[in-house]
Amino acid sequence: MTDSQDTGTSPALDSARAGGTPSSTADEAAATTAAATTAPPRTPDPAADGNPVVPAAAGTRTAADVVTPEVAARLTRGVVSGGGRTANHTPFTGEKLADLPESTPEDVATAFERARAAQERWAKVPVKQRAAVLLRFHDLVLRRQAEVLDLIQLETGKARLHAHEEVQAVAVAARHYGRKAASYLKPKGHTGVVPTLTKVTELRQPRGVVGQIAPWNYPLELSVGDALPAFVAGNAVVMKPDTETALTALWAREQLIEAGLPEDVWQVVIGAGPVVGPAVVEHADYVSFTGSTPTGREVARGAAARLVGVSLELGGKNAMLVLHDADVEKAAAGAIRGCFSSAGQLCISIERLYVHESIADDFLQRFAARTRAMRLGNALAYGADMGSLVGERQLETVTRHVEEAVAKGAKLVAGGRPRPDIGPLFYEPTILDGVQAPMAVCGEETFGPVVSVYRFGDEDEAIALANATPYGLNSSVWTKDGRRGRAVAARMRTGTVNVNEAYAAGYGSVQAPMGGMGDSGLGRRHGSEGILKYTEAQTVAHQRVMPLAPSFGMTDEKYAQFMTRSLRAMKALRLR
Repeated sequence: MTDSQDTGTSPALDSARAGGTPSSTADEAAATTAAATTAPPRTPDPAADGNPVVPAAAGTRTAADVVTPEVAARLTRGVVSGGGRTANHTPFTGEKLADLPESTPEDVATAFERARAAQERWAKVPVKQRAAVLLRFHDLVLRRQAEVLDLIQLETGKARLHAHEEVQAVAVAARHYGRKAASYLKPKGHTGVVPTLTKVTELRQPRGVVGQIAPWNYPLELSVGDALPAFVAGNAVVMKPDTETALTALWAREQLIEAGLPEDVWQVVIGAGPVVGPAVVEHADYVSFTGSTPTGREVARGAAARLVGVSLELGGKNAMLVLHDADVEKAAAGAIRGCFSSAGQLCISIERLYVHESIADDFLQRFAARTRAMRLGNALAYGADMGSLVGERQLETVTRHVEEAVAKGAKLVAGGRPRPDIGPLFYEPTILDGVQAPMAVCGEETFGPVVSVYRFGDEDEAIALANATPYGLNSSVWTKDGRRGRAVAARMRTGTVNVNEAYAAGYGSVQAPMGGMGDSGLGRRHGSEGILKYTEAQTVAHQRVMPLAPSFGMTDEKYAQFMTRSLRAMKALRLR
């Protein structure tokens, strides 16, 4: 995702520094921590002791202002449903946002029938006309971004700036594939088995109907952002968004239809994952899934049983390495972005921080000060540095990981508690020091605003520690020496590595592939791989003048001699 947080510094933090925030030594910090652990227990006052809160300004829009019954009815009219009903809720308050249609496996079958009929017509539209739809969609998203920012915030609980990352990412993807799809998909000539006599052309045919299962954490980018290359490649899509974030995906569908996409080419079904998800996999010609690693394995098994392709972007336990020569201030600011964007509910978020021992104390002091100064908020407006977790399950995981780590000896440097004074699912951005196995937070994906800090003395050691995980999605390296940073990056076992950035540089560079190694998934989004995965390669070989067989009165032996001479000549001519 393109990075809109240029400095990572909040005004609250700047004013705190201007007012003389203590720059204590490591010994003083340790003494303060020791005093806190031996002081008499007291009931903390989150509003007084914790992260500051950005109050909602007078007249700020509310959920009732944004998701009216008329808006919900308009957005959901395209959902394939036999009449069942469900609902979604806002993490900010826990209140219901909208009543939604609920689909059954039979409805999924109906959606695929409609999509197949529409796909045959859509595939006949010239690719440049399909690409023009994406470019018009790009403009609509930017023009109407306020609408979707409200929906993203209400459905995910994230801060508005983090919601805007989704707008940026979708616009970049739409522009890229709108401009490059024709080049990616154009017929390509290849040298035939007998040059000049064998003319070979590689064509790209759409797979048919793509089944897409989209997650809740980035409901715009990971729904329509992944669907755009499928559409421009000539496919139809049957999508199952997460129920709690379905309105954002449906808003994107509405804009894409206005931009020129035939309505039936994008079908949407809504329902419980264990019910509707397998039905999507059962009917799809290709499956695109973003979510947890355990569920990704189930999706892969279902697709493999039908011999259809699959792309999976799964979990991560992403590491950030701060080398001895890093700019400590910039690294601390980058860690704020990397660890706490969207409250850490990002597959490529940083959960492990490896800092060289020579700068660890300085880094941790700066990072902790920034973390404690982060402003929490639940208003549909810019200003908050972090929002809410999305659901009870995430809050339970975060709480369990932090409490278990502290109980087993880890030190709480910042955060470490829920903030019900703001909303039912708020949790402060949290830094843990002294984490080690078998603490769950050491190896399990938290998917929340929690990061563990580790010290290292040798780069080889740091790289080995960072790679000591079954996951391999994203990593980050910080150094003033660009050559060293790139050399370290090449040794990281992750699909993307960012040098002097946390995740945005790699994700936002959409001409390059993005995806995971190991337990972090299969396949790639973005670039040529991100669109060609939605196609079948077809080779057309046209043989001219003579067949690849004895001809013109040749005996078998003469033909074999002729082919032997030809093969030797092609090697001498360096033909490939």
